[in-house]
Amino acid sequence: MLVFWEQRLAILATPKTGSTAIEAALESLAAVSIQRPPALKHTNVARFRRFVGPYLETAAGGPFTVVALMREPRDWLGSWYRYRSRDDIPDPAKSTQGLSFDTFVQAWCSQPRPAFAKVGSQARFLKGIEGHGADRVFRYENIDTFIEFLEDRLDFQIFLPQLNVSPKAPMELSAETQARLQVAAAEDFALYDSLA
Repeated sequence: MLVFWEQRLAILATPKTGSTAIEAALESLAAVSIQRPPALKHTNVARFRRFVGPYLETAAGGPFTVVALMREPRDWLGSWYRYRSRDDIPDPAKSTQGLSFDTFVQAWCSQPRPAFAKVGSQARFLKGIEGHGADRVFRYENIDTFIEFLEDRLDFQIFLPQLNVSPKAPMELSAETQARLQVAAAEDFALYDSLA
């Protein structure tokens, strides 16, 4: 999470949407940069609106614009699957090594989810409380639009480094799994489709 005081701007770090690269490019400009631990770095909209936002707004005497990125839901799950297939995952129960992407998505669609598929939901991360979600959500796939927005707000030219890139892996899904994902991730797909 990055907070820009003068610009009254907060960038939330939706997991698996390039937040590490964005932080590397902009940390030196931010008034506040929370990169560790992951629970704080990836503060969701509900927690921001409940805890962080009111404090900032009281201290600054005005509201902050809250922005974030969202990835296409299947691609987002693919990024998690590939990330958790690395050799250096500290908890073996969270590893996807030896599993197909189809198996991972089927597990994500299940309740309860096994540890390797507990990665949350972008819709839950971004929607907030009582519909008071992020002020602007940009599609990860159109990150150039997000960068243009930031360059305009921050009056700074941004160059994103390639960081924390997940390994490549086959990403096929059966028709049955794709149909199940459409139902299980309906809220995520609806939010993504609503983004201009």
